[in-house]
Amino acid sequence: MSVPDPVLVFDGDCAFCSSCVRWAEKYLRQTLASGGWTAEPFQFADLAALGVSAERAEHEVLWVTPTGAVYGGADAVSRLLMRTGGVFGWLGGLLALAPVRPLAAAGYRLVARNRHRLPGGTAACALPRG
Repeated sequence: MSVPDPVLVFDGDCAFCSSCVRWAEKYLRQTLASGGWTAEPFQFADLAALGVSAERAEHEVLWVTPTGAVYGGADAVSRLLMRTGGVFGWLGGLLALAPVRPLAAAGYRLVARNRHRLPGGTAACALPRG
């Protein structure tokens, strides 16, 4: 599927994830440097058209580009920040650097596994066991 702007696919049933996306929509769009992006809960997105599986969307946030490239987890967050530009773009670029990328991925996994314990999180935010 060709989309005009990148799509951030997230868990719409997770209050923590939804709060993070609302924050991003409010603050990251204000400094937008290189075009737009949209956010869609995976529960309502046409995942097949985006080229992602429901299983993957359940386990990590995804950034799907107009060319069909899919980035997950910390890489998705990095791409979103880079798309924004400014200070956030610089932070996104830092997260994408080879020496930092494994640390960013570990941090993302830690947050993802514990999102039900974070502010705004609920039992529905817990990742499926698998």
